[in-house]
Amino acid sequence: MGKHKHYDAELKTQIVLEVLKGQKSLAQICREREVSADLVCHWRDLFLERASQVFTDPRATAKYDQEQERIAELERLVGQLTVELAATKKVSQLLPSRRSIGAKSSSSSPMSFRCRCCAKH
Repeated sequence: MGKHKHYDAELKTQIVLEVLKGQKSLAQICREREVSADLVCHWRDLFLERASQVFTDPRATAKYDQEQERIAELERLVGQLTVELAATKKVSQLLPSRRSIGAKSSSSSPMSFRCRCCAKH
């Protein structure tokens, strides 16, 4: 089994432009360049599909890339905060609730809070 030939972008472009000009038939171009018709048709389709990118404003592309980076950064931050929140909830479940501390306190006000060391005095 032989290796696949590698065709550089310049050669592909030349062949596709030759096909699009229509001065020679696809079969004739393929014979002269020793390239299969299927491959040339694939290059032509790809060329035509991406042709509009030539006229795309590079600033718009750069802005899109910046926006994607910002979105990724925000997604990482949301993930980090989600993990921190879950850890905080887990820790808060292990600690005694304020209500149970308030019930042990001698103060009658539900809003007052005393730490354990002050509750003894």
